[in-house]
Amino acid sequence: MIDSQRKLVWFILSVFIDTSWATTVEQHLQLGTQMLRAGNLGEALNHYHAAVEGNSRSYMAYFQRATVYLALGRHRQALSDLESVISIKPDFHHARSEKIGVLIKQGDVEGAKVQLEQLMKHDIDKAQDHLRNIPVLVQAVEAGDSFFDNSDYANAIDSYDKAIEIAKWDTKLREKRSECYLNLGNVINAIGDIRAIAKLTNDNTGAFLKLSKLHYLMGEEEESLKEIRECLKLDQDHKECHAHYKKVKKLAKLMNGAQDLINEGDYNGAISKLHAALKTEESEEKIVLKIYSRLCLANKQASESDACIDTCSKVLARDSRDIEAITNRAECHIQKEDYEAGVLDYKEAVNINPDNRATKEGLTRAEKLLKISKRRDYYKILGVPRNANKQQINKAYRKLARELHPDKFTDEVEKAEAEKKFIDLAAAKEVLTDDEKRQQFDNGDDPLDPETEQGRNFHQHFHGFPFGGDGQQFFFKFG
Repeated sequence: MIDSQRKLVWFILSVFIDTSWATTVEQHLQLGTQMLRAGNLGEALNHYHAAVEGNSRSYMAYFQRATVYLALGRHRQALSDLESVISIKPDFHHARSEKIGVLIKQGDVEGAKVQLEQLMKHDIDKAQDHLRNIPVLVQAVEAGDSFFDNSDYANAIDSYDKAIEIAKWDTKLREKRSECYLNLGNVINAIGDIRAIAKLTNDNTGAFLKLSKLHYLMGEEEESLKEIRECLKLDQDHKECHAHYKKVKKLAKLMNGAQDLINEGDYNGAISKLHAALKTEESEEKIVLKIYSRLCLANKQASESDACIDTCSKVLARDSRDIEAITNRAECHIQKEDYEAGVLDYKEAVNINPDNRATKEGLTRAEKLLKISKRRDYYKILGVPRNANKQQINKAYRKLARELHPDKFTDEVEKAEAEKKFIDLAAAKEVLTDDEKRQQFDNGDDPLDPETEQGRNFHQHFHGFPFGGDGQQFFFKFG
């Protein structure tokens, strides 16, 4: 009697539990479908996970979860779920058709053919859609491989493009196409394919290492550092990734530090870091070009004219149309008072980009300075550098005024020459100690040009004008 009662209780409980589980699974399936329709793939996936856990024999739970996986681009998980559906319910032909579609997108033609044989027995219409794609894919891959073997990379890319339109998840096809791009020097498109491979495969340290090296090849040390860190996240003991990481990290630190110093106006400090960067990387052309470009600018700003001309020339040896390097070198020629070379560089910059306002203004200024240099140069008259301050200018003026005062000469020819030099000295002091006039002169205009009204007034006013120098009064004596 007791045994019969126990059996009855267990039977009632088992029916209740089965009914409860069934109800819960059905609820998760319904909620998952609602989330899927709303575009909330994450929540939909959570409900389908729960449905599969609630009933591992629910083919619809697997199928719906496979649908979400496909929407998320997780085709390997989707394929696994579709295989589970077919195993549970072999006559669910829609699942088999979806599996064939995944296999074709993965480039697994043979696997797709095996499934097609089964599908054609039951649903010829669905099978026909796939049958049309397979020969197109096979032909495109064969053509691409033939072109590749013959080093005809442009036509190989065209063929692989057609193949990848069908087999978009085939990483081998993308690897082949990326090699074609690299052989043609198209690093940007190669990066696009390698990035896709990294997304399509799990734990692909090789893809991230290659991405990092390609970005480095492009002179993009920050992007290179980002990708190599992804490699180390997957395998922190990866020797090749770790070695590359150390090198890129060091270079990026030096380059960023140099740029910060340039922004702060510490050009000599920046130059020091950039030379250290050159020791870190001496051979990768794009990186070396970037270092020399920044050295070209920093040397110009630091008035290191010879070093500026040297580094700017190294940039132009690698990229003859780099306008920034051309104009920086022009300015360094001007710093050295080689105005003709400055004019030639600015003309080259204007020829490359006739619409660039800054280069046109630079050319006009250089041409004015060249014209002035053929008349008189106030800096040369006083023997001071172009960046001399007022104290240096006044000191130089006083020294020369004593040496060249006309009263010190008795010979009429020497006196006349001294008078001319003394007038030039006064003109130099007049211009270089007046901020506005000095700026005019530095921009290529002589404010005391005898052809201008201001210049004529100066020279007329100067005739017989007393000069002060170090507390003394100097007068010209004419006739």
